[in-house]
Amino acid sequence: MKRIKKGDEVIVIAGRSKGTRGTVLEVLKGDKLLVDNVNMVKKHVKADPSNPEKPSGIISKEAPIHLSNVMLFNAATGKADKVSFKYLENGKKIRVFRSSGEAVDA
Repeated sequence: MKRIKKGDEVIVIAGRSKGTRGTVLEVLKGDKLLVDNVNMVKKHVKADPSNPEKPSGIISKEAPIHLSNVMLFNAATGKADKVSFKYLENGKKIRVFRSSGEAVDA
């Protein structure tokens, strides 16, 4: 089980986008994440003659960011928080915040 999943709200703790909050769009292979409006880069795109709806020019898109540069955002405290795991009585494994012990997935 991963500590950070798609749809989680995270805060960047290191790098160019430090302090920025966003939602995880995708978890990529190799411990990388795509986070909404974080680590934005410009990409030059050529026009595609077979697809007229594809945009051409300079577009902004999210670049991958390493998993170690983000932490899960705890809405109760308003800060970034570490995540650990806990087993319930029925044997199910859940994620919990280390500071408060409350479950991440409500």
